[in-house]
Amino acid sequence: MKVVIDEVIKNGIVFDVKNWNKNLMNIDNLLTSIDNLFDTLEQNQINYLLVGGIALLSYVEGRNTQDINFILSRQDLDSLSDIKINHENKDFIRCNFNELQIDILLTQNKLFKTILQQFVTERNFGKRLIRCVTVEGLIMLKLYALPSLYRQGEFNRASIYENDILLLMLNYDVNLTPLVKLLNKHLLSSDLEEIQEILTEIQGKIKRFSRHKI
Repeated sequence: MKVVIDEVIKNGIVFDVKNWNKNLMNIDNLLTSIDNLFDTLEQNQINYLLVGGIALLSYVEGRNTQDINFILSRQDLDSLSDIKINHENKDFIRCNFNELQIDILLTQNKLFKTILQQFVTERNFGKRLIRCVTVEGLIMLKLYALPSLYRQGEFNRASIYENDILLLMLNYDVNLTPLVKLLNKHLLSSDLEEIQEILTEIQGKIKRFSRHKI
């Protein structure tokens, strides 16, 4: 599936009804920022991994997104002088590169570091070849996030993540056993029980859909 990142971001902003009463940023400047960001990552030889909505859209059809998500080390992030940090905690940083919002998962989290090292492929985005998370890596990131989303009462976001996992599993042959085994090292047993319940429900939907295939 071919995805052009600047088109995805532009559509995410322009077609978001929450933005219709706002003075939208200069879209041309935004598109330039996207190109400049990836040029900067390459020129500085940053060990990055594209994750999140843009990565998902390279595998399945989905919702629009207005930002770019990476896994990065804090050391690599600190070497990028044009990045402005807006919010951070031990695992996550939200920042801006000019007009562009970037969400970063930090490799201080051992699962994120493992995904950066082991669940990597290269995919074409327009004319650019980008280091992108694999389908398996995407599923793990979303499963890892779900228990926290439920605890925080973010049920809309949790339902979106569950649907993302469903779409990936519908379209790709994924062996869940090693993924759950890896998550076992990074989650509480109660969280793993919830994940197993979620996966059982998703697999039930897949079986139901399969019965209706022509």
